[in-house]
Amino acid sequence: MIRNTILSLLGLSLAGTAKADWALNMPKGITDLSLETYNLHMMVFWWCVAIGIVVFGVMIISLIKHRKSKGAESATFSHSTTAEIIWTAIPVIILILISVPTAETMVKLEDSRNPDMSIVITGYQWKWHYKYQDSDIEFFSSLARSSVEARRKESGVDPFSVENYLLDVDNPVVVPRGAKVRLLFTSNDVIHSWWVVGLAIKKDAIPGIVNEAWFRANETGTYRGQCAELCGKDHGYMPIVVEVVEPEAYAAWVNSHDAEQ
Repeated sequence: MIRNTILSLLGLSLAGTAKADWALNMPKGITDLSLETYNLHMMVFWWCVAIGIVVFGVMIISLIKHRKSKGAESATFSHSTTAEIIWTAIPVIILILISVPTAETMVKLEDSRNPDMSIVITGYQWKWHYKYQDSDIEFFSSLARSSVEARRKESGVDPFSVENYLLDVDNPVVVPRGAKVRLLFTSNDVIHSWWVVGLAIKKDAIPGIVNEAWFRANETGTYRGQCAELCGKDHGYMPIVVEVVEPEAYAAWVNSHDAEQ
């Protein structure tokens, strides 16, 4: 019994180290706002850690120093104005220190004015449609064929042999590095949610409503996401892929699409 438990724990530890990108904390992302969001998260986290240390520290010290075996007796007072002022003022100060930078970041998150380009994103069961408002480019983006074949029952294809299984698409979104990209979200049927961790964006796509967000990517690369709203039986099969490329590569991509039309 003990031997099996030890082997199981060892297996779990090895499985954890095998996945290099596995992490407990939220990622910093590739935009200035995603980094600001990460810094806010860490600020609140350390405030919570400090509060926990102080509160539990006082509790533990009180339990040890004022236990009955040391002759401690209960206090006789029933009210302390000073104590109430202190435990009210300190949380108010902490909340102000947290709320000011949070409000500044939230204002930036909603400031989608003067974009370099705009993309209308429409959710469907179960795929995404992208329309570049500044050009004639529009396309559907669906689960990649390799994943479609592997997910079928008794397909004979090992899902572990498929690169980026359930996280790859046939037509990725392509944007230039350094450009301010405005995203407009809506849906053609039910509620979906466009979620890309690397961009720190999660916005609902709701029928009859247009939500918006924006980002400016500082790094090139491929960034993957998924629909984060349960939208039907194939909810788990509508991934998102955003490719950030250099401006020259983006211009070439646009020209290639224009030539195909």
